[in-house]
Amino acid sequence: MKGQKALMHNIAENINRLMADLHREVTVVAVTKTRTPEEALEAYNAGLRIFGENRVQELASKKALLPLDITWHLIGHLQSNKVKQAVAAASVIESVDSVRLLRIIDNEAAAQGKVTDCLLQIHIAEEETKTGFSLAEATETDWGMIAASLRSARICGVMGIASFTGDMVTVRNEFKTLAGLFRQMRERYFARCSHFREISMGMSGDWQVAVEEGSTIIRVGTLIFGERIKK
Repeated sequence: MKGQKALMHNIAENINRLMADLHREVTVVAVTKTRTPEEALEAYNAGLRIFGENRVQELASKKALLPLDITWHLIGHLQSNKVKQAVAAASVIESVDSVRLLRIIDNEAAAQGKVTDCLLQIHIAEEETKTGFSLAEATETDWGMIAASLRSARICGVMGIASFTGDMVTVRNEFKTLAGLFRQMRERYFARCSHFREISMGMSGDWQVAVEEGSTIIRVGTLIFGERIKK
């Protein structure tokens, strides 16, 4: 019981420290992947209201146990056969990595009578394992035409994951690339869309660099909850 109380205390302290270090308005998504509902509730009690999960099933199960005013972001790869569940459970899907997936989300959101905010995941990292639109695809696609054809999915910005490296010069350049693409897309296709305003980039190890380069959303897990305990 003592250990549990200490953990909860640390979560609140970690959140307070993070918020104090944020020098401008940035949305913090608390990543609850592999964390217990009790840990998530402690983050909620410390003031956070936006939570992120990698898997649809885990998101839905935690959502059922936690306060109703939490906004849930799906931040992991989404398979088309999980879209129905994702649209029902998440307010924002940050990991839209194909036009086909975007259209499936749009159809499902229309069927459920809701609007689902979507971010386009752009492949900015050196690792081949990361998913997302290539920079060439993102640049060559007519997003204005696609956005106009959507009924219930809203394109609200872009998301990217930097290379897993301690080289912050590389990371910074990747974030610069994503922010530049966002500006280009906004000017070309979304100049009149107030909802196209999000750049989701930066995690526990590189969020400061991301914020310096224009991030509006950071996705933070370890920094809030501590290192994951391997089972």
